[in-house]
Amino acid sequence: MTAAPSVRDRLPFRTAAPPVSGILRPRLIAVCAALTVAVFLLFCWGVAIGDYRVSLTGVVKALAGSGDPGTVLVVRQLRLPRALTGLLVGIAFGISGALYQTMTRNPLASPDMIGLTEGAGTAVVAGIVLGWGGGLGTQALGLFGAFATALIVYALALRHGASGYRIILVGIGVSWMCTSATDYLLARGQRFEAEAALGWLVGNLNGRTWSQVTLLGSAMAVLVPAALAMSRWLRTLQLGDDVAAGLGTPVRSARFLLMLVGVALIAFGTAAAGPVAFVALAAPQIAQRLAGTAYPPPAASGLTGALVVLGSDLIAREAIPGTELPVGIVTGVIGAPVLLWLLIRANRAGSGG
Repeated sequence: MTAAPSVRDRLPFRTAAPPVSGILRPRLIAVCAALTVAVFLLFCWGVAIGDYRVSLTGVVKALAGSGDPGTVLVVRQLRLPRALTGLLVGIAFGISGALYQTMTRNPLASPDMIGLTEGAGTAVVAGIVLGWGGGLGTQALGLFGAFATALIVYALALRHGASGYRIILVGIGVSWMCTSATDYLLARGQRFEAEAALGWLVGNLNGRTWSQVTLLGSAMAVLVPAALAMSRWLRTLQLGDDVAAGLGTPVRSARFLLMLVGVALIAFGTAAAGPVAFVALAAPQIAQRLAGTAYPPPAASGLTGALVVLGSDLIAREAIPGTELPVGIVTGVIGAPVLLWLLIRANRAGSGG
């Protein structure tokens, strides 16, 4: 008679290493420290490049408010908003993806896979085509679209307890509905309207201003601490609803609050830079393997997301001389192989994730 599989053997995020514990915590801290240094270097590098090149030392001095006045002007007024937007968007997408993948216990679950970014895109395209968009209006429409889509997904999935797989399946259906609506609006709109909408739909950091940074930064100041504070629920939710409830976790309330914070992070991030593809999907998986944890750690996932966005933005600006590609094109090229690998891995495991 074979022994029943242990709880850990049934974990969807199980790796060769044990879950986060006192043994692994130093590794997680070391990974976060290394990611922080890498993010800071990429951040300074992104501020340094452009028509007027600045040394990394000059960037650090300008950020501190010292150095040549012209360099300070270029760094702090012209380039800093773009770099800060990329940094904050990467953190928001990475943490949101970690929350969703752990909450649903499926590595394929991310906001751009269950319709949230598509819903934001549909709202923005509708605003542009119908004449409602522009400036802060575009950000407001993106926020409205993401929150409205999340409400629809959760309401449709709630009937049978809003389980992880049901949220994913309902989200995929809603995602395709939003994609179809977006295609219809693009076909209906004028050429210049379609071009403006497509420039936002691929995810773009070009032309970011302090208005995007202020709105996104204010939201992140509330949402990131909330996500980290609720991460204790992730350790029990990954074990399954029955086990989590037995350990005292309010399963339905915890899932709803985690989903709300995840939606808010992706909504504000998408409103600031558009639906930057695959960051929320790939960053948590990379962070999980770097940290050796049983599920994607939110802090490391946020830093990995920032690393992916800032690195992709550098490639987008330097790959073709004289041309600045939208950052979403580069993240799509990076993220697509990750998605294929996850699908192959899930197929070999004989499960949905």
